[in-house]
Amino acid sequence: MAGSVYGDILKISTWGESHGEGLGVVVDGCPAGLKLSPDNIQEYMDRRRPGAIKYSTRRNEDDSIRILSGIFEGRTTGTPISMLVFNKDHRSADYSEIASYYRPGHADYTYDAKYGFRDYRGGGRSSGRETLGRVAAGAVAVKLLNELGISVRAYARSIGPIEADMADADMDYVSQSPVYMPDKEASDKAEAYLKEAAAGRDSVGGVVECVVSGLPAGIGDPVFDKFDANIAKAVMSIGAVKAVEIGDGLAASKVPGSQNNDSFCIKDGKVTKLTNHSGGVLGGISDGSDFILRAAFKPTPSIAKKQRTINKDNEEIEIEIKGRHDPVIVPRAVVVVESMTALAIADMILKRMSAEMEGVKRFYGKK
Repeated sequence: MAGSVYGDILKISTWGESHGEGLGVVVDGCPAGLKLSPDNIQEYMDRRRPGAIKYSTRRNEDDSIRILSGIFEGRTTGTPISMLVFNKDHRSADYSEIASYYRPGHADYTYDAKYGFRDYRGGGRSSGRETLGRVAAGAVAVKLLNELGISVRAYARSIGPIEADMADADMDYVSQSPVYMPDKEASDKAEAYLKEAAAGRDSVGGVVECVVSGLPAGIGDPVFDKFDANIAKAVMSIGAVKAVEIGDGLAASKVPGSQNNDSFCIKDGKVTKLTNHSGGVLGGISDGSDFILRAAFKPTPSIAKKQRTINKDNEEIEIEIKGRHDPVIVPRAVVVVESMTALAIADMILKRMSAEMEGVKRFYGKK
């Protein structure tokens, strides 16, 4: 199976299955000398682990990270950073029934169509648990970006039809919200909506918004390696993401250019913009403004409500999915979006170092 490696210079390779012995990631290309501790990684792991929020699967995993290589005396060595988490509460028997049929909204049918075989224990590589390796790697990328004064912050912009009012946003409240929303009133409404959906044995989707601040202008390449295109690919690779917006996104298609264009100005002696409809990107290259991205997640496909499907004998049947499943994945996906955004940006930042001859000369002390 191809497709488990991401990045050009800062490269990650994730491995493992939801109900295998464990999952992990190898991070290659991280510069030597970056201050990094197991606690830095564990902080991110704790944000996505099962049970970390009220509305998540009842699977009991502590997701304790083990760093096997690449860090010595609190700093990266420049060699591959290998990280591992052992699975502890994997109940494969919970999924034995689904081996004979295809769950609606899942990758069961497409895996069989491509490989002629699938790991039905929780979805194998298509399980949301695969993101564990992404988050561990993302924690490394975030530390690298922080050294450059770049911050990456994500939160739930909406849960189902309930949307946060960003005029009343309180970013300090995000970590207190059971659904990771920056608006307490919207958070309370979202909880009520989730309870209603759960009572009906259903699930809910939503949108994660991510804001990157401190980015310098000039990151990204035109044509196929655009800044926003690279990040869109990284975020679209997250399971259950069905759409990505940059800046005003779809709303930009509904207004005239006079309203959508961002006027340039000088502030404190620096080039800036009066507005940021573009979301911090022009021509596929960062313009120095905040980068703004939104990722739309579909509702969790595993629901207890009766659904129609077919079995492997092509017979139409009716099913009720059992097991331990998140009624909404958006709150736990917040840190995954942060991680993939950070990884994509860190990779492009490292590539940017060779973009101009003057920069190369400065690095080697020739100027």
